[in-house]
Amino acid sequence: MNTSDIDNFRLDMGSGGEAALAISIAIMMFAVALSLRPESFRFFKDQPRIYFAGVAGQLIGLPLITLALCFVLKPAASVALGMILVSCCPGGAVSNILALFGRANTALSVSLTATSSLFAAFLTPVSILFWSSLYPPTSQLLTEINLDIVNFLIQTLIILAIPLIIGMMIAHFAPKLAAKLQKPLAGLGAILLLLIIIVACWKFTPVYLALGLGLVGIVVLHNALAFITGYLFARAARADRPSRRAITLEVGIQNSGLGIVILLTQLSGLGGAGAIAGAWGAWHIVGGTALVLLYRWQDKQDRNKQDV
Repeated sequence: MNTSDIDNFRLDMGSGGEAALAISIAIMMFAVALSLRPESFRFFKDQPRIYFAGVAGQLIGLPLITLALCFVLKPAASVALGMILVSCCPGGAVSNILALFGRANTALSVSLTATSSLFAAFLTPVSILFWSSLYPPTSQLLTEINLDIVNFLIQTLIILAIPLIIGMMIAHFAPKLAAKLQKPLAGLGAILLLLIIIVACWKFTPVYLALGLGLVGIVVLHNALAFITGYLFARAARADRPSRRAITLEVGIQNSGLGIVILLTQLSGLGGAGAIAGAWGAWHIVGGTALVLLYRWQDKQDRNKQDV
């Protein structure tokens, strides 16, 4: 496959495969909703400036810097769509785990993940269409695949919003049942997410071979800019060190599994987009882990200075 053919590559999972993907993401959203409590959003009241800095960094800052990167690098249209797709996805539970190991503000991290997950059902499909329309190659690509915008919005809303609403209702009216279901479903969701990323990486092997190191470079640069964006928004809000770390990790860790599901079920399995989302799903864990190690090294250096 030549680089010029990437935009024309389509991965057809079949109706059965697409249904399985939709069910997988519905389970993930349902598990997230079961864990949502009023205290999940306490930073909205306790420290609104820092909270909104994290929300703005993820919902506005990351898509905006992604759009700028597309104009600078001028990648293939489907690759640019993948970059925009990932930037519009919510954060994932991985950011909460990394926040814990990185001695970040885990409560803030959980609040931001809960917020982005709640917004995802309603804002993600709209955000994808909005930011994609601002970059001519991706706007033209969506036109070429005859994307039915209304159908796209309705189907994506059904996949994301219905399990979220049902899960939140159970969490509110039957908290004991929610607590009982949440852990096993969250574990199942994590396994399904991992499988989606692995299968996507394997299925898009022809695209990886065509793009080679160029795709890896795009993903690494994009992810690095995501972390930097989170850090800058946190600095602008004058957040303390643990909160800066939480926001940095939250903006840099995206639920790319959701992006892959949207791509394969709603966007014709476009080659470059799937390759980007799959590679991002693997790389952001590497990048996030490297950042955690840096944080722990900084803490060790601070302790050594205090001991002197």
